[in-house]
Amino acid sequence: MSLTARITAELSARLTGTADFGAPTSAPRFAQQITLTDGTGAGQADRVWSDRRTLAASASEDLDLAGALTDVFGATVTLARVKALYVAASAANTNDVVIGAAAANAWSALLGASGTVTVRPGGLLLVVAPDATAYPVTGDTGDLLRVANGGSGSSVTYDICVIGASA
Repeated sequence: MSLTARITAELSARLTGTADFGAPTSAPRFAQQITLTDGTGAGQADRVWSDRRTLAASASEDLDLAGALTDVFGATVTLARVKALYVAASAANTNDVVIGAAAANAWSALLGASGTVTVRPGGLLLVVAPDATAYPVTGDTGDLLRVANGGSGSSVTYDICVIGASA
């Protein structure tokens, strides 16, 4: 198998106002594209796992980044480094999707052992580290990515994609 990935992020805005001598405008635009080729070094990745998942009200799950996930071909995905993490919460969710802070063996390279990121309904989280170090995964002791439903009363649905390197 061979992997190539293109990760694109773009943000643009336009703010206009009124002033004494014309209408001032601010139009910031930021765009970045990162391409990963097949391999395990800088600018490379050789593993990908993605899924659409639903968590019941108040539920959470720990995704094992080092040996428990299977890819679309049925192969076990074992990551040594995470190069990209994408999490998008469904706009139909009532509750937030909370990422991070597994109770044990937390994947702490991104948020520390107890840090979390809240992804609001319709929102997304995208983190990319194309360098050789990226975000390390330590099998059996630092490999669980917790995803939690941030509330009670209703389920949440989210899309997730993890791209990484096996070494």
